[in-house]
Amino acid sequence: MLFNSTEFFIFFPVVVTLYFLTPFNRRWLILLLASYYFYMAWKPAYALILVFSTLIDYFCGQMMGRHEEKDKRKPWLWLSLISNLSILGLFKYYNFFNESARDIAHALNMAYAMPAFELLLPMGISFYTFQTMSYSIDVYNGRIKPERHLGIFALFVTFFPQLVAGPIERAGNLLGQLRQYHEFSYPRVVAGLRRMAWGFFKKLVIADNLALMVNQVYNNPTEYDGVSHIIATVFFAFQIYCDFSGYSDIAIGAAQVMGIKLMENFRSPYFAKTIPEFWSRWHISLSTWFRDYLYIPLGGNRVVKWRWYYNLFIVFMVSGLWHGASWTFVVWGALHGVYQVFGMMTKEKRNALVQKLGLNSNAQVYKWVQVLTVFFLVCFSWIFFRANSISDAFYIVGQCASIVSNPLQLTALDWSHDVFMDQGVKVFAVSVVAIAIMETVHLIQRNGSVSQLIMRRPVWVRWGLYYTAIVFILLFGQFGHQEFIYFQF
Repeated sequence: MLFNSTEFFIFFPVVVTLYFLTPFNRRWLILLLASYYFYMAWKPAYALILVFSTLIDYFCGQMMGRHEEKDKRKPWLWLSLISNLSILGLFKYYNFFNESARDIAHALNMAYAMPAFELLLPMGISFYTFQTMSYSIDVYNGRIKPERHLGIFALFVTFFPQLVAGPIERAGNLLGQLRQYHEFSYPRVVAGLRRMAWGFFKKLVIADNLALMVNQVYNNPTEYDGVSHIIATVFFAFQIYCDFSGYSDIAIGAAQVMGIKLMENFRSPYFAKTIPEFWSRWHISLSTWFRDYLYIPLGGNRVVKWRWYYNLFIVFMVSGLWHGASWTFVVWGALHGVYQVFGMMTKEKRNALVQKLGLNSNAQVYKWVQVLTVFFLVCFSWIFFRANSISDAFYIVGQCASIVSNPLQLTALDWSHDVFMDQGVKVFAVSVVAIAIMETVHLIQRNGSVSQLIMRRPVWVRWGLYYTAIVFILLFGQFGHQEFIYFQF
């Protein structure tokens, strides 16, 4: 079920009403049934994978809980990890590696007979697989006790607001909340609905309007020139941010309505002044997952320098593969790995250059130069993330480079075609205005909570803002039930 669907606008109020009317000791059952219905509205048969993953990890958790020694826990941890990674590998990566091996074999004039499987990628499989694996690893390391209540554990795995696109929650945060009593609170419900509305604004008004222009260019790259590719790439940067952070806002708000607090997943990432800072603000639940369960076990920064760089690069390569079974995602992850390692290697020299030039690192102008530099690097990597193939990505890079190297080409362009990309002035204007509104909110948030600022206004001002936002969404949103980008991961 999509958040931006008519079904969800019926489903959610019904679930919330039943949740608060149901006695406390049965609320978990209401949420569990609702979560399975939410997932099965997409493809019922694939709920069996959720059931299998839940039962395996519950069983392994119970068995690990019987032993104090890690050596006796380890076989059950491996059973959990191998089971989850095997499912993920079969559905998401088998055909990718199989096709890559076939291409290599053909290039070497070798026979290759491994068949391909026509399997539909289960929605959200990367998210709930990582969530359940973190539970098993935390039980193994003694960070948490295994959850004895199978129903509560199943709800942890399937909790519908964050089931298919995160945030990737930790058992230490979510499991305890699922056991707590949450009474109806009008201020909390309003705050949750306000957060959901902000998410719908970002998804329907910004992301889905931008998608019309981005898809037009990226799906037909040879029909457009460099300016179109540059604009489409910048627009994609905002599209993917608003699409994904919009989902997170809706998920966090929906959980908040029921009294459950999910972790923040984004903190204005395009205001980051360095690549590491960008990743501390972007997809935080995944970044911290890789930090805790891959980067630190590899040795983190507690190793010799070359190994530290290696650890960073491996993490970003794996992150690229996590996002998708395609070489475009591998290159995207590798680029961010190179950014990180190069930044580490040149940090001292760059700081010395700043001092030599007499630049004030605390000056606002210098900070904005840093922000724009990071934004440029991130946008460059987004080309590979969004492109339909490696060849398309390099073609788009070449077109963008031609404009950068020869700006005089701008005078010979048909701006009505290249800038609006055949979608019309309205879509372009709505997108730009909506982005400006969003970034204004982000700037205000740097000095305090916008939500608290709204709550301090008189009632007529608050509700005036609410109704204005709703009307804006209804007038300018795209209601074509376009899936969230991260559903494919």
